[in-house]
Amino acid sequence: MTSVLIVNAPSLQRLGLRMLLAAEPDLTVVGEATSAEEAVRESAALHPDVVLVDDRFSHTIGVDAIRRITRSGRVGERQPRVLVLTPADGEAYPYAALRAGAGGFLRPDATVEELIAAVRVVAAGDAVITPDLTRALIDAVREGQPARTIREVGLDTLTGRERVILSGVASGWSNAEIAERLSIAPTTVKSHVSHILAKIGARARVQAVVFAYESGLVRPAA
Repeated sequence: MTSVLIVNAPSLQRLGLRMLLAAEPDLTVVGEATSAEEAVRESAALHPDVVLVDDRFSHTIGVDAIRRITRSGRVGERQPRVLVLTPADGEAYPYAALRAGAGGFLRPDATVEELIAAVRVVAAGDAVITPDLTRALIDAVREGQPARTIREVGLDTLTGRERVILSGVASGWSNAEIAERLSIAPTTVKSHVSHILAKIGARARVQAVVFAYESGLVRPAA
């Protein structure tokens, strides 16, 4: 069962999201929050798998709050994942939020099916990034976004196999797709991804994608 904390200021929107999520047999809403401080506090108290931030109507949560939420889990336990529902108004906020630990973004016009699927994907530790946001992030890299790797580590920190797998992750491949291309077991890919995240100091798969671009392992198409 995947537990979800909903963060949204308008009560009607929170109620709507709660009803949508509660209708799914594998999802449960464990709490609600209306501000960044309350979201951080409730996340630390409830330990949800996913913190769903509905940012369509107001800037409910900032980058610092996302960073605190993704570090609010108990030592030795999995940290909460953050999924943000927000318009793509430029790459600045999403880029900083991804570096802070956000697990993904959805546009406000996402369907119910897309929202439910995104919650499950983020809960599983994978990334959800819309095509337009991906384009914006790539453009930021192409235009000379300063390289600020997550732990100031270089590619030489990773083994050759880890670099190949990270390239696949940055290309949007799932563990199963990477495993098929490399003729190895999906569990082996999952283990490699975990080692990569630990080496670069990332808390989510999507941060590894940022690292892949910033380090030059993957380069934006011309």
